[in-house]
Amino acid sequence: MDRRRFLAALPVASAAGAAGPAPEITFDGTRPGRPVRALHGVNGGPLAVGGTLDVTARWKEAAFPLARLHDCRWPNPDVVDIHAVFPNPAADPDRPDSYDFERTDEYVSAVLATGAQIVFRLGESIEHQRVKRHARPPRDPARWAAACVGVARHYTAGWAGGFRHPIRHWEVWNEPDNRPACWTGSDDDYFRLYGLTAKALRAALPELKVGGPAVGNTGKLEGDRLDPPPFVSNFLARCRADGAPLDFFSWHCYTNDPGELSRRAVGVRRLLDAAGFGAAESHLNEWNHLPGNDWAGMLSADAEARQRWYDRVCGVEGAAFTAAALIRLQDAPVDAANLFTAEPGGMGLFGPHGTATASFAAVRAFARVAGLAGRLRMLTELPDGVAALAAAGENEAAVLLARPGGRAGSVIVRVSPAPWAGATRYEVQRVTAGGKLERVAGGDGWRVPVELGAPGVALVTFRRGA
Repeated sequence: MDRRRFLAALPVASAAGAAGPAPEITFDGTRPGRPVRALHGVNGGPLAVGGTLDVTARWKEAAFPLARLHDCRWPNPDVVDIHAVFPNPAADPDRPDSYDFERTDEYVSAVLATGAQIVFRLGESIEHQRVKRHARPPRDPARWAAACVGVARHYTAGWAGGFRHPIRHWEVWNEPDNRPACWTGSDDDYFRLYGLTAKALRAALPELKVGGPAVGNTGKLEGDRLDPPPFVSNFLARCRADGAPLDFFSWHCYTNDPGELSRRAVGVRRLLDAAGFGAAESHLNEWNHLPGNDWAGMLSADAEARQRWYDRVCGVEGAAFTAAALIRLQDAPVDAANLFTAEPGGMGLFGPHGTATASFAAVRAFARVAGLAGRLRMLTELPDGVAALAAAGENEAAVLLARPGGRAGSVIVRVSPAPWAGATRYEVQRVTAGGKLERVAGGDGWRVPVELGAPGVALVTFRRGA
């Protein structure tokens, strides 16, 4: 049997379990479109454990485009949070000596050195402990807002021995609807704080973009129709009534369905448009895999149950979810997305000592596709449960495949017509539980058999030349 007929005859398990011809996924390589959108932003920064652990090199590998500074160096945040930068809430926010910038200066500089841009979250990290020290409404909201202006001036306008960093996005607080872990006040307490801070930033530094509320719950979703909770509806109404600027609306979603992120993005966009904020950007700036749509594993008193939960988030199951979500977000109405988190430990893309997880390998594979010049149009229907994304440059093309669940089996990846003539070599890599992109096959041509696990992530790379 010749090679082409052999490849076409490769079996794949159907939904019913019977073997049949491997489904073929074909892309048109002759007319690359717009570049793949680099939506693989993250939370956190590359420095951890007081700076003794530095994963800058891995950040550069993945080419994270955007880092949101929230829950930095958790569980003992000593940078970014307002209490760390402006330690005496009764101090004069117009005096440089009221601030302690040194550690945050180092942290911010380390993030920017990786090539990522920054969303600077003004507020406090989550507090799971019973006594909340910082997740409380400021006693003097106007003074707190003025301190936020001081922070922004330091990092963007050179004030107080500072910098002129290109930090455009400034976010007011995090999940004020998540109580009491993130906010112990009322809705109205937050609305007032947001209005004061957003207006103060706009008056002092009009070139910056101000947003929020980094809401944890955007509402009930049916299809792509969103029924928002009162907090969200009232926040938007209050911004309109008070004339508070809202350059971007930030929201969060943890789920076990990668398609939920893109459907919820449609609902959020409709909500903003209907509320009169058609120009506001939509930022999905916290998201990750939530096994079983349940936080019980993470919060379990059983150490082994907790370990199993985190293994699912950071292992191949989480990697397949992550890759599928990034693929599906390509066509969703979001302007930015930030996976939680790229700091070591917990739900991070790295283990507690900086080793890469399977989820990191999935993001790195996505970055390979996003780094190419133009997205390729898909010419065939996708097999059930599979997500795919392809792009091509002058001398390289790549296809990312993800199957979060269902049944494992073979697929055929084909690029036809090809983006260039002449000899072409391909390589197939798969994401491993150990956080690597492992080479599993190679050969010549534009038609490639791929064994795709369930869950599983594969990257097919084509290079010009023999």
